Amino acid sequence: MACRSLGTILAIFLICNPAEAARNAPLPAGQQQQPAVGRDGYLYQLFIPRAAASSHNQRWPLMIFLHGSGERGDDIAKVKVHGPPKVADRDPGFPFILIAPLLPAEQDWDIAKLNAILDNALKTLPVDRSRVYLTGLSRGGHATWKWAAAEPHKFAAVAPVAGRGDPATACALKAKPVWAFHGDRDDVVIPEGSFAMVRAIRACGGSPRLTIYPDVGHNSWDPAYEDPALYLWLLSHRLQEPPR
Repeated sequence: MACRSLGTILAIFLICNPAEAARNAPLPAGQQQQPAVGRDGYLYQLFIPRAAASSHNQRWPLMIFLHGSGERGDDIAKVKVHGPPKVADRDPGFPFILIAPLLPAEQDWDIAKLNAILDNALKTLPVDRSRVYLTGLSRGGHATWKWAAAEPHKFAAVAPVAGRGDPATACALKAKPVWAFHGDRDDVVIPEGSFAMVRAIRACGGSPRLTIYPDVGHNSWDPAYEDPALYLWLLSHRLQEPPR
């Protein structure tokens, strides 16, 4: 199934969820740069689905995407090179409000700064709080594991790609829907980065998913994010008690 069918996924989601209504002003469609939230916060790209821009009464799933080391710097357009922002840039029917922060050069992801963006989005955007999803690749995959384990109550599902986590934190994710992705020939972040977390979550009683792409190196994000199955899987999960 090609990524151009993501608009169809959105249509199915809306038809199947007529109760997701709320009164909100329409928003500009597409992907635009947003200012940092708070002092020394991250700039970020915000994508609004075309249908959300014309809707007055709909709540939308929110995806947060964390890029890798190669996109760090001061060029906000680089966050659209890979992953969901790349998909959304060519598909106005991408079925999520999408936030993609920009990490400055030589820095690592800071959970406090990411929380500031998420908190602001929940206050200012027509977000379905029960459907907030987290994903990231490489350095952003590491941060996905870290943030999700630190605050699992914030996310309905998480999808780390080519990342590594701390197995000591894995039990925090035992009840969380997790789908990890890795290339079996990754020599930048070795596949054990995903294997160790999945084993540890399972040892705690969880049921994470793991997809290993054969003959794929570090770039496991292209096949992962080009597959509509990932987005359908995310949309199938919601928090039973979303944060207020």
